[in-house]
Amino acid sequence: MSDTSAALAQIHDFLPCRTPGAWVDNALVNQDLMLIDHAHCEKKAASTALSLMYRYVDNHDLLNKMSRLAREELRHFEQVLAIMKKRGVAYGHLSPARYAAGLRKLVRPEDPGRLVDVLIVGAIIEARSCERFAMLAPHLDDTLADFYNSLLKSEARHYQDYLKLARQANGGPVEDRVGEFLAVERELIEEPDSEFRFHSGPVTDSFPESELSL
Repeated sequence: MSDTSAALAQIHDFLPCRTPGAWVDNALVNQDLMLIDHAHCEKKAASTALSLMYRYVDNHDLLNKMSRLAREELRHFEQVLAIMKKRGVAYGHLSPARYAAGLRKLVRPEDPGRLVDVLIVGAIIEARSCERFAMLAPHLDDTLADFYNSLLKSEARHYQDYLKLARQANGGPVEDRVGEFLAVERELIEEPDSEFRFHSGPVTDSFPESELSL
């Protein structure tokens, strides 16, 4: 088993459910929208990492891991933009998905609990992103498939880095707390959504691409 396959198997064990097939169908018929939201997700991931660096300036391990993560996420953002430019897809504003906000509702307001929870949320988002890249890749054209497959290794490492930092911040295991977040994550992934996003649940009704605010 390759390192990537082993990492993906670990992520499948970690996540509470697989992405519904209906979401994959949504993505395949709305690839422009998927790319735009993917770009937003990469930018938000970099912003989260930088925010943690500014807030927790005395945490050496966090500073190093988040600095590397922010650089990688911004590189991914640039790569998505390049693909979009070649395909004539304009980058514009989108309303945020309910996914990240739904997870962050559980984040405690005070440290050290706040830091532990933010890191757990980061781990879950990275793990779900990796799982979705792997699910999508076999159905995409060669360019997108190669790109999404290339992201699997870094996303899997990001998930591990976040979990390791969460355990350090907690001074011990975080499995019980992770379980609380994953219960919410399952609902966000499996329940129908009103609009398609990279981290949305399946959208059962048709929806126009005119929802993009460009």
